[in-house]
Amino acid sequence: MVRLVVILTLVGALFFCASTVAQGRGFGLGIILGEPTAISFKKWSTSTTAIGGALAWSFDKKKVFHLHIDYLVHKFHILQAQKGELAPYYGIGGRIKITPHETRVGVRIPLGINYTFERLPLDIFLEFAPLLDLVPATNFELDGAIGIRYFF
Repeated sequence: MVRLVVILTLVGALFFCASTVAQGRGFGLGIILGEPTAISFKKWSTSTTAIGGALAWSFDKKKVFHLHIDYLVHKFHILQAQKGELAPYYGIGGRIKITPHETRVGVRIPLGINYTFERLPLDIFLEFAPLLDLVPATNFELDGAIGIRYFF
C-alpha cells in the first residue's frame, strides 16, 4: 500500500511539472546514458528555475526501476560561452528506487552543468547528485548522469 501511495504521488508530481508555465524555454525530453539508462525531462518554470527528472531502468540482472524529480536553480551569469548558454545548477529533489526485494525513497541534491545550444532546441548536461535514502533505512549513494534533451 505504501508503494502505491508513493508511486501515485510521484506520478501526480510529474503531471504538475508538465502543466507549469515556462518563460521562453519550454519542455525538454531526452535520454541519460549509463547505468541505469533513463528518459530525462525538464520543464522550465522561470528563466532560471526548472523541474527536472528521470524515469530509469537498469539493464543488469537487478531489474531496478528509478524515478527522480528535482527543483533546479541555474546560474547563467557565472560562466560565459561564446555561443549558446552554459549554466551551473544546483537543486533538491526526491528519488524512488524499486527493486524486486525493496522500495527505497530518498532525498537528492543535484549539482551539474547545463549547455544550451544557440540555434538548436537541445541541451546537454552533466550531473552528480549525493543521495540519502530515508526509507526503508538510511543509506548514502552518489548518482551521476550525462544526457541530452530536445526542447519542444
